[in-house]
Order: sequence, then structure tokens, then C-alpha cells
Amino acid sequence: MSEANTVLELRKVDKSFGPIDVLHEISLKVNAGEVLCLLGDNGAGKSTLIKTMAGVHAPTRGEILMDGTPTSFTSPRDAQERGIATVHQFGGTYPLMSIGKNFFIGMEPTKGLGPFKVYDREKANRIAVEEVQKMGITRITDGDRFVGGLSGGERQSLAIARAVYFGARVLILDEPTAALGVKQAAHVLRIVNEAKRRGLAVIFITHQVMHALSVGDHFAVLIRGAIAADFKRGEKSREEIADLMAGGESMADLEAAIGAPQAS
Repeated sequence: MSEANTVLELRKVDKSFGPIDVLHEISLKVNAGEVLCLLGDNGAGKSTLIKTMAGVHAPTRGEILMDGTPTSFTSPRDAQERGIATVHQFGGTYPLMSIGKNFFIGMEPTKGLGPFKVYDREKANRIAVEEVQKMGITRITDGDRFVGGLSGGERQSLAIARAVYFGARVLILDEPTAALGVKQAAHVLRIVNEAKRRGLAVIFITHQVMHALSVGDHFAVLIRGAIAADFKRGEKSREEIADLMAGGESMADLEAAIGAPQAS
């Protein structure tokens, strides 16, 4: 990918809360049609980084660029309006609402004129089902169905389809496979590949190396708020990535420590 394809870029971004430094000189870029996998264990700073990219936090230092132009987000809505969509672990869906209402929540289509406008349930359901099916979820055929009856993978897919429909250019996926079984996780990974095929820039946050390797083009390992490694597909093995996430200790050393008898 050339520089012209870079959609979102962070340059030496720091984030501090009072005297506590959480992010340290984060430099990352993600291109259109690319999956950037951001890997890190609990406490690595992933959540703060997500919130900084999504407009929740402003960087303390450094800059964020969209399409090569320095920018700042005043709020998550501002970031969303500029094409940055964040999908959290369960897709931000509401179990006791229908698929159609979940898809359009806050942006519901209406019919009628003036004070007689009402929610257009038929249109909402039709579009929601069509868009989800475009992402490969053919099992969903009824927009009136409650989201609570969907699997975790289907809920993630609904949220991703919604983001794509409303013009997302950068899709930030926060641990989308963490709470899913093997079959559901594989389903979500297929959706990630579909979003990439459509030309979206995808930032896939995870601590599961195998899931990252199955979809990623570009990888960054975050340790204690700093980028410990930045590499392309094929440049490091699964074991090398796991070692990096463990802070440089080899997996053999960790296994030996876990299996070693405790001193009496």
C-alpha cells in the first residue's frame, strides 16, 4: 500500500492522566483495504489507545492524521461522523430490541409528512436484513427478530454491517472474538475479511495470536503503553509474536516456570 492509501495515522501520540503516563510515543498507520492487528495483554494500554483513536480522549502530545491531514476529534460522535466506527465486544447491540431497530438506532427511517412521521419498520427491517446478508449472514431473514436470540458472532456481524452501511472508513474492532466459541469466532473473522475486501481500514484489537494471524496484514505489539514491535505478515512466527506479548520472555521459559515445582 502507498502513503496515499493511509486513512488513519498516529504520530508519536502520548496520553497521560495527571502524573500517570499510559501511552508513550505511539506511531501507527492503517491503510484502506488493510487489517492492522493490535496485539497486547491485559493492561498493555489497548483500551486507552482505542479511546484516543475514537475521539473519547484527546492525545496529550503527538498528532492524529486522517488522509494525511492533521486532525482532532472533539467527541466520539465527531470521530464517527468522519468515518471512524468502534465495535466493542458484544457489538453495542440491545438484546430486547429487534434487528431492524438495532441497525438504525438513533437514525431511524420514517414515513409520512410533518407531525405525522412515524418509524418505517418495514424499510428498516428490509435494509437491515439485506446489509447483514451482504456480509454473509444468510441465516438472518427476519428484521423483527430480537437481537437477544442471535449468537455472539451474529451480533458482532450486525454491528459491523451497520458501521459499513453508515459510511465507516476505519473499523476499530475491540476484542471481537474474545468471548466466542471456535465456530462463532471463525464467523467473525470471515466478516473482518469481507470488510477488508470492501476497502475499509480495519484495526483488530486482540490478545489471541491465532485470530490475528488469520486476518492480519500488519501487526503491532503493545506492551506497557508503547509499541514493542511493528511488522508485516510473514515477518514473524506465532511463537515470536507470543514471546513479544509476554514481554520478551520465551514461551519455553514461561512453560518451565508454570510447570516448575514450588519451593517448600
